Amino acid sequence: MSLQAMIIRHREFYILYKAIVRCLWGQLVSIERDDEVRGGGVLAGQSEVLLADRDDHDLFTPGNEQWEERESRNELKHVTGLGELQDVTEVEYRKVRLERVVLVGVWSRRETTQAEAEESLRELSALAQTAGAVVCDGVLQQRYRPDAATYVGSGKAREIANIVAANEADTIIVDDDLAPSQRRALEDAAKVKVVDRTAVILDIFAQHASSKEGKAQVELAQLQYMLPRLRGWGASLSRQAGGRAAGADAGIGSRGPGETKIEMDRRVIRNRIAKLRRDIAHMEPSRAIKRGSRNRNGMPTVAVVGYTNAGKSSLTNRLTGSRELVENALFATLDTAVRAASTPEGRRYAYVDTVGFVRRLPIQLVEAFKSTLEEVGEADLIVHVVDMSYPDPFSQIDSVNETLQSIEHVGDIPSLLVMNKADLVDEETRERLHRLAPDAFIVSSATGEGIDELKAAVEAMLPQPSVHVDALLPYTAGSLVEKIRLDGRVLDIEYRDDGVRVQAFVDDHLSARIMESAIG
Repeated sequence: MSLQAMIIRHREFYILYKAIVRCLWGQLVSIERDDEVRGGGVLAGQSEVLLADRDDHDLFTPGNEQWEERESRNELKHVTGLGELQDVTEVEYRKVRLERVVLVGVWSRRETTQAEAEESLRELSALAQTAGAVVCDGVLQQRYRPDAATYVGSGKAREIANIVAANEADTIIVDDDLAPSQRRALEDAAKVKVVDRTAVILDIFAQHASSKEGKAQVELAQLQYMLPRLRGWGASLSRQAGGRAAGADAGIGSRGPGETKIEMDRRVIRNRIAKLRRDIAHMEPSRAIKRGSRNRNGMPTVAVVGYTNAGKSSLTNRLTGSRELVENALFATLDTAVRAASTPEGRRYAYVDTVGFVRRLPIQLVEAFKSTLEEVGEADLIVHVVDMSYPDPFSQIDSVNETLQSIEHVGDIPSLLVMNKADLVDEETRERLHRLAPDAFIVSSATGEGIDELKAAVEAMLPQPSVHVDALLPYTAGSLVEKIRLDGRVLDIEYRDDGVRVQAFVDDHLSARIMESAIG
């Protein structure tokens, strides 16, 4: 055998050897990854999955803070306690229509802590379940900032795709607002639908809106969210023929403006947005008339605000004796409800049950529900309800206050802080919250604890009528006397032979009516 033939033969054996080694190594890595995926996840009780982040392999050296930051970034931490529904029969009933979702979050040490990031992901889990989904798993990644392309980085995107496949999930929900390009890139990597936090909240609002105005506000918010995120597929991007492009055989009527399908969709959405804004503007006078009627009658209003599912409707029911919808779900109340109440002296006032707030409430919803939130700005007193059984109630307080700052005149309105759901906490938690917020009222809308004290404090802070009247009214003005009882503060009523002498404090409007009807 010649030397050249021997070299060729040895080279062929070497190439075959390298191919066999690559194949065996690939199978080994695949088996390890499969075992890692099967062993991971919230349902299996594992705490974390380690991923290799090769993008910045040589940027740090061991033994310093930057190295620790890199090691922490290389981990996808699984968040426990997600998707644990207790009513199994309900799950069996709803499983034919529920999506299976995986939650994904990114956090940075310069902005938040890991505990806060995990709590945000648990809140996203509650939102997803309210929207009608089964939460299969939830993972967190620490990064200095979200990846501009895929939000989590290409390597993490592949690992999340494995988690999605292992759980047979069909949707990824990201605990942030995604750019359209990030959503598309993550969808391409995971091969499933990707939605962000705002889309979930909008979906819940769409399910719970019942009044005409509420539905219009939700649709407006959805269209504003959808407009910059439109995307075309295949033939839908083809242009309509224009000029000679239609060809000689196409005939009259075939030469269009040359718009793409996606441009036409955007134009239709813009027209719909304009119409919804006009419709909502036309509905505003009706709400203003009702507010004006309460103002003319001198009826004070108390706005009940707070985080979603804090128990605002339940508390309003306790304070007024009404039976407004109460449901243990996020955003169960979207349409403002006004409920009447009265003081022991008979003076009338009203509670306004408002829509709940949530951390990072989408700006589209704040704008769309501006007319509803104006009820808070017109109130005489604000009752801020907090769920004291929540692990971090003060973060919810900050979120509500941040949203309230966007409403005019709210800063000038007095307020009361109410810690609700006292029946769900132990004595140690109660004492700790009392030390942190000594002026807060601790109540339970379920058991009635603290309701009487809260109601007395609310009535003591109501604005008092300032015009003093001392008039003699004829007996034929009985309806006016009754109105003084309901809307004023009566000092004395004396029934005499020549009429009814009334001494009371009333507002300007009622004072003018009394002077017109007075004898002498």
